[in-house]
Amino acid sequence: MAWRNLGRNRLRTALAALGIVIGVVAICSLGMATVALEQQATSQLGDLTNEVTVSAGADSDTDGVTQEQVEEIRSIVTDAQVVPQKTNATTLEARNGAEARVSVTGVTEASALYDLTEGEAPDRLQSGALISADTADRLGLEMGDPIEYDGQLYRVQGFIQSEQSFGFGGGDLVIPVSGLSEQTYYDTVTIIASDGEAATAIGERLDTRFNTEDDERLSVTTFGNQAQVGGFLDTLSLALMGIGGISLVVASVAILNVMLMSTVERRGEIGVLRAVGIRRGEVLRMILTEAALLGAIGGLIGTIVSFTVGMILFHLITGDATGAFGWASLRYLVYGFGFAVVASVLSGIYPAWKAANDSPVEALRG
Repeated sequence: MAWRNLGRNRLRTALAALGIVIGVVAICSLGMATVALEQQATSQLGDLTNEVTVSAGADSDTDGVTQEQVEEIRSIVTDAQVVPQKTNATTLEARNGAEARVSVTGVTEASALYDLTEGEAPDRLQSGALISADTADRLGLEMGDPIEYDGQLYRVQGFIQSEQSFGFGGGDLVIPVSGLSEQTYYDTVTIIASDGEAATAIGERLDTRFNTEDDERLSVTTFGNQAQVGGFLDTLSLALMGIGGISLVVASVAILNVMLMSTVERRGEIGVLRAVGIRRGEVLRMILTEAALLGAIGGLIGTIVSFTVGMILFHLITGDATGAFGWASLRYLVYGFGFAVVASVLSGIYPAWKAANDSPVEALRG
């Protein structure tokens, strides 16, 4: 009977279901987008979680990390690789006249910091240079080509992956640290630990050794604790789902309107049902069933559309559409469907109560 009643005014029913579909798509798609962003952030931060970066602190007497401090760090950190670096900037010019402004990093243990698309990063970089693949493309450089920095020629030994060519020990141009000998201090020291927990422990040891509450000689930064990133993304997910939930609340109001209109139009019919012995509880269940059916139909269509949208989002954000098949993503489809049904039933409670408690005599009179 509930299904037949919904079919009496198909346009109104379809519009109410469409509101549910839009609300479910909003909630599910935003939730799945957050999962995709979290996976991408985890992937991009993965190479940093086991690193500790040390630089001059706010109360340091020098403009960088001294050689004595580097040696002291090495004496404290015996379970990880310590890689001091000097940095600068320069403009490279190709034979065809093209120019590129690049950062320059002087380092010895190049293999600890860089992955190459071509060539091999040496454990001890003493001659030659590494350059980012993007910069090499812009300048038309190939393996073995010469690069001039500060009057010294270096031959290209490898191309650095583009995502490693900036920040946290990266550089467009990597040369032996001796090429920056005019700089007295190291700009940064990168410590490569075995994992995130080890990196956090090392950071705490260094902070205790070099700094006090009133004196920060070295700035120690760790990336091992991904809980902060996860917490931020969880908060973002709740915020986005809240925005999507507004759409579903609006859809619930539409369902409330549909059910109220339906009960008003069928007031005489409901009066006849009551007059022939149909109990209040049965009328109540009939109206609530109509609302639940609306929610289930809209929720089902919404989850199907949301899954398609989720695959597109995963493809655009992570490059892998199959990420939408994971439970972390699929759970939002379950949440969206359940929210749709619950919201619809709640919206139908007042119309159902009103129809069930209407006097049969008054209902028959119209």
